[in-house]
Amino acid sequence: MPQIDIVLVEPLYEGNIGFASRVMKNFGFHNMVLINPPKMTIEAEARASHAKDVLHNAERLTLDEVFERSDISVATTGGLSKSVSHPMRMPYYSPAELRDIVRGVDGRVSILFGRENWGLNNEEIARCDIVCTIPTAEEYPIMNISHAIGVVCYELAHLPRGEYALASYREMEGLYQHIGEFLGEIEHPVEKREATLLLAKRIFGRTRLTVREASTMHGILRRAERMMRIARDEKYPAEVVPGAEDEE
Repeated sequence: MPQIDIVLVEPLYEGNIGFASRVMKNFGFHNMVLINPPKMTIEAEARASHAKDVLHNAERLTLDEVFERSDISVATTGGLSKSVSHPMRMPYYSPAELRDIVRGVDGRVSILFGRENWGLNNEEIARCDIVCTIPTAEEYPIMNISHAIGVVCYELAHLPRGEYALASYREMEGLYQHIGEFLGEIEHPVEKREATLLLAKRIFGRTRLTVREASTMHGILRRAERMMRIARDEKYPAEVVPGAEDEE
């Protein structure tokens, strides 16, 4: 089973943190991460009830620290893109589909839940590998954050033990950087590069590359770059400077 961290990004209300602790423990999850939480008082403990251990053991990290240690990062959102032509919040998956994506992973999966008033921003979502949303009724689609955490935890409860290790955050960031450089090498339109990189992140995020697969992708890109350099050298050979052969 992958290690699953429930990450609350700048939660506004301590009561919701307590309720989140409680529902996490209901389904067997204990790893809570808090990013810039509010001041905690007796209210959070009261809401946590018999899950005070989850609340007290919650880690306090920065968003950068969360991404750096995660093998897969998941953004939860209720606001979705209108079409696949806008990849910021697309494609998206339900919690049940998320279960199938992460079930074989042997590594750390961080699931991010945003602020109660406006969720995760575009920059935070863009940094995540996968977008997850909970199907809700159109007449009242907004869920309390602790309820949303409960739905996700319910779907992910009792996952089997992971079978293979994924490429690390740093290895995947290196691959994305290489893809960005490759887009420059092939003169991909500058105005399209950011969206293309985000599409690549969405593809590789849901396919869950292993270390070997990420390394192979680097190798393919390097070979393509080498072949392009050879082709350019053959088409535009270095000019011979007259008299240069006489200089010694």
